[in-house]
Amino acid sequence: MSPHVCLLVNPASGRRRAAVIAVRLKEALRAAGARVHVYTGRSAADSRRLARLAVSDRPDALVAVGGDGLVHQALQGVVGSGVPLAVVPAGSGNDVARAFGAPKASVPRLAQALLAGRSRPSDVVRLTLADGSRRYYMSVLACGFDARVNERVNNLRFGMGRVGYLYGIVAELRTFDPIDFEIEIDGRTIREPGMLVAVGNTDSYGGGLRVCAGALPDDGRLDVVLMREASRGRFIRHFPRLLNGSHLGLDEVRVEHGATVTIRGAAGVAYADGERMGEPTLVCQVVPKAVEMLDLTS
Repeated sequence: MSPHVCLLVNPASGRRRAAVIAVRLKEALRAAGARVHVYTGRSAADSRRLARLAVSDRPDALVAVGGDGLVHQALQGVVGSGVPLAVVPAGSGNDVARAFGAPKASVPRLAQALLAGRSRPSDVVRLTLADGSRRYYMSVLACGFDARVNERVNNLRFGMGRVGYLYGIVAELRTFDPIDFEIEIDGRTIREPGMLVAVGNTDSYGGGLRVCAGALPDDGRLDVVLMREASRGRFIRHFPRLLNGSHLGLDEVRVEHGATVTIRGAAGVAYADGERMGEPTLVCQVVPKAVEMLDLTS
């Protein structure tokens, strides 16, 4: 029987680059003898619905063509289904794809890798929101300064981009005060003012900011990074160190590990996989080996 592949596409990702890649990938897969169905979401909620619809048809793979937000929606459909997930990066951040080796191959080679079906199991994080509802995320949940910058930038009339993000940092620094976090990690409680806290299954967010440098998506644990209270000047001076993960060596940074992490405090909004998750209290629980991730690097 011909392999069955479902493409979940966000056509607006990467300034419509995702739509172009999806068309070429569909053609390459069909030329190789695969049955291909394409699902195009009009919104985050629509993409989430379509991911579940696609998975109900029991394909050999669900392929997310877009950015981390689309991967997040795809994840809601594949967890617990046994359907492998593949990620073709075509967004602005692509942190999930980076964690699994972002493919740089041509579209025909991507199609061949998809049909080869080589995979590796990955943990995911089950997130319980303040209202009791649950979501899954793959990369990093963050709340505090960086989440507030994200919230501020998302409300700008002009596009995000680097200029918009820098504007958001400067604007947020004018009013930001350290947050009294309460973080419970496998029964151990930390009560400490801080600038931000991140709970990572993989190591980066925001297009390569390695806030949880060293986090592995298959080790059965979560990496918890707390940036303690610091002066605005010192905080902004060290913020760029997130690019290479060297911030983990600072005295102001505390790193912990655990399987269940609860965040409380007046932290405002939290984001996971770049998607808005709402306000604490938030409970993060690792779900070991919950998803098979297809290897597209070969």
